[in-house]
Amino acid sequence: MPPTITIFSPGPYATNCYVLESANHLAVIDAGFEPEDMIDFVRERIAKGAVLDALLLTHAHVDHIAGVAEVRRAFPGVKVLIHEAEKDWLSDARLNLSMFSGVPISTNAPDHLLKDNDSVTVGDCTFEVRHTPGHSPGSVTYYNAVNKFAFVGDALFAGSIGRTDFPGCSFERLEESIRIRLYTLPDDTRILPGHGPATTIGREASTNPFVKR
Repeated sequence: MPPTITIFSPGPYATNCYVLESANHLAVIDAGFEPEDMIDFVRERIAKGAVLDALLLTHAHVDHIAGVAEVRRAFPGVKVLIHEAEKDWLSDARLNLSMFSGVPISTNAPDHLLKDNDSVTVGDCTFEVRHTPGHSPGSVTYYNAVNKFAFVGDALFAGSIGRTDFPGCSFERLEESIRIRLYTLPDDTRILPGHGPATTIGREASTNPFVKR
């Protein structure tokens, strides 16, 4: 059976946070502000026998990690994964930009650090971890080749790309990440971004006004 993906877009930044379920195993992808509905959904699935394996972070900007502590409190023992370049960001309000948002966020360190080309398995669904820096130094994409979809965080959007005016950002690095790590995926790969609607690699590679193939 293919995995199911449920999307939540709560909070002031309408951050897309996802719950993936495969073979009765769950993963949360990013946890932004106001994660209560997502947490309730995961609780309901667990009550029906599912197991929460991990919280997979695409990067550690405040709008993608504001709910990490709440998820940890709701599900003690859940493993939090993030790229090694942002290993200190969860606990540093300056690095994760929350210091500048008026709501300083600091939570415990991640449980596991990811590297480029690592793999993460949830149930029957295995993801290749693709390091896609530029919007932030440790931005990653979780790509599932079998079902042709990818959680890309804020690297690539429908008709746009992630901001590169924050500390640690670089348009040149982001452009390279998109061209080499994303646009080389099959055109029919479904892109699930950190904000806004889903899109496909083929659509963005041919029409995105910021980075074309």
